[in-house]
Amino acid sequence: MNVKHAVITSVDRDDLRDGGASIWVETIHAIRKLNPKTTMETLIPDFKGKQKDIQKIIEARPEVVSHNLETVRSLTKRVRIQAKYDRSLDTLRFLFEGGIRTKSGIMLGLGEKEAEVIEAMKDLRAVGVKILTLGQYLQPSKKHLPVVEFITPEQFDYFREVGLSLGFEHVESSPLVRSSYHAEKHI
Repeated sequence: MNVKHAVITSVDRDDLRDGGASIWVETIHAIRKLNPKTTMETLIPDFKGKQKDIQKIIEARPEVVSHNLETVRSLTKRVRIQAKYDRSLDTLRFLFEGGIRTKSGIMLGLGEKEAEVIEAMKDLRAVGVKILTLGQYLQPSKKHLPVVEFITPEQFDYFREVGLSLGFEHVESSPLVRSSYHAEKHI
């Protein structure tokens, strides 16, 4: 297919001993074998913080590894039932320390305060994240959390500027941004 850049994601595989890390590695190797020029971003889970499983991703060497923080610290338990804010940061730190270019994303509109968004951005920079996406949360179904606020384009522009001033190399920030938005630009 001559794909230049691929963003690879999956459902969490908590049913597997390694959280699916070996499947990630097999997928990365298969893509490299079929098309060695394809660059990759893998959007991974936190593998429950198990460094030996995260290490498998590091050794496979995708060009970018993304793990989304999703929300601010105060909303994490409500928004991400099984995830932990600090475990996500530890995952990103471990990836960065392993020489991986890291990326993360935050959804806005769940009731977070401006200061909390900036705190989350600082937390991400502190663990080496270089690429940040900020987008509007949209309620996927009535079973999911409702939208608390629609963030204005001006607020998204403000957060982009704050992110760049904090040292992120690239910040995608607007209502329709999702974690893979313009992913090929981050290589």
